[in-house]
Amino acid sequence: MSLFAMGFLLVILQPSSGQFPRACANTQSLLRKECCPPWDGDGSPCGELSRRGSCQNILLSQAPLGPQFPFSGVDDREDWPSIFYNRTCKCEGNFMGFNCGECKFGFSGPNCTERRLRTRRNIFQLTTGEKDKFLAYLNLAKNTPSQDYVIATGTYTQMNNGSNPMFRNINVYDLFVWMHYYASRDTLLGGSSVWRDIDFAHEAPGFLPWHRVFLLMWEHEIQKITGDENFTIPYWDWRDAEDCVVCTDEYMGGRHPTNPNLLSPASFFSSWQVICTRSEEYNSQQALCNATSEGPILRNPGNNDKSRTPRLPSSAEVEFCLSLTQYESGSMDKMANYSFRNTLEGFADPRTAISNISQSGLHNALHIYMNGSMSQVQGSANDPIFVLHHAFVDSIFERWLRRHRPVLEVYPAANAPIGHNRENYMVPFIPLYRNGEFFKPSRELGYDYEYLQEPALDSFQEFLIPYLEQARQIWAWLVGAAVIGGVITAVLTGLILACRKKRRGTSSEIQPLLTESEDYNNISYQSNF
Repeated sequence: MSLFAMGFLLVILQPSSGQFPRACANTQSLLRKECCPPWDGDGSPCGELSRRGSCQNILLSQAPLGPQFPFSGVDDREDWPSIFYNRTCKCEGNFMGFNCGECKFGFSGPNCTERRLRTRRNIFQLTTGEKDKFLAYLNLAKNTPSQDYVIATGTYTQMNNGSNPMFRNINVYDLFVWMHYYASRDTLLGGSSVWRDIDFAHEAPGFLPWHRVFLLMWEHEIQKITGDENFTIPYWDWRDAEDCVVCTDEYMGGRHPTNPNLLSPASFFSSWQVICTRSEEYNSQQALCNATSEGPILRNPGNNDKSRTPRLPSSAEVEFCLSLTQYESGSMDKMANYSFRNTLEGFADPRTAISNISQSGLHNALHIYMNGSMSQVQGSANDPIFVLHHAFVDSIFERWLRRHRPVLEVYPAANAPIGHNRENYMVPFIPLYRNGEFFKPSRELGYDYEYLQEPALDSFQEFLIPYLEQARQIWAWLVGAAVIGGVITAVLTGLILACRKKRRGTSSEIQPLLTESEDYNNISYQSNF
């Protein structure tokens, strides 16, 4: 625990990436619908005097949405973030942040001109010291208040359209738990009515880009509160695992000796309190989660419904998923067939890619297997295994991007479920990020995965796979073309040989002169063909 104590002494509180900036959570900003805080470096809004950015109107996508959400004007998250703000900082160059005070992912330095590439590693490849430091960082985040962000405890209507702000403080770790809840919560329709078929982070094309941003922001926040600029999230490679091998006191917390639903008291995660897990209570009260503590982390891995999730995912299932060439398909939701996204998310069978919502595969399988806090979507980030799991899911997404090399246009521009079109801003992030901005290789965002770097042969194989896949799809045509070509060649060769044989049988006195004639050229062309 010495690392934990040192962390508090060394904590460096700088501008962060998250939800509602504290500087904009006030009556004036809400009524003006403007969130353009000054940058400390020059005191100007968005660092405009230093040419970091400027306060500009938000340009919202006008592309049509899918039919899954048949309402308009009833949810604060529609056309994010326009209900709260329609002017925010637009940063220039490699600058980023709610006040353009930071660098884009993958850049560093005082002017954000230095490229950085960090490597995420397998948690079981960390040294004991590295692993203990990671655990201490998690605990530090759970006990460090966010200096720059607050959470909303009421809807915009409940805030009287901005004249009665409803926000509260929150610690760094729970800030991300709350953001995951807020993106996936139900729509409150008034009275006791809710609309459940809505999710700005799951069940649609944005699932993978959204969680990619989420992890980058979480990683970035840990780097700042610890002062450790080289920190990266480790991943748990759960392929073919027999059980939850990270569920030990040495790692993410073992099983309680007398209550199998709780964590071992030997793990400091056993003292953690969860938030945002009582969705039915919030719905009945037409209220938002206000981050009140709701009890300890629950986890009982392997004692889940085996008819839904019989085991953890296999390597073969991951490989089949990676072979799928379509990122998205059909309705672009959890009913999509032959969709890489839907298969990896777990709503389609990982052996056929056919939608089957009665089963949980790949990503979803791990959540269900944990049989506790991880198994309820809105509150799943309470369990710290969440970040290990989603880092590995992101690595599978990265493998697919490298294998198939999709252009940006592969990501749907229109008709996806609400919030998931390419140009939609992701809920509930401020600064603003569009879905399509993170549909690109991780190296362009400043990070890589250790197991994707080695050996070199794997990279060569990944390069060849898309071409081999295309060849497989047209092999019948290629074989047919080869057979027809062979037949034509054989017939022509036979005709030419027959002509030559007949010519040799003609006396030299009556043979025509072919040298440098038009007929000679024709015969040569036909022979070559």
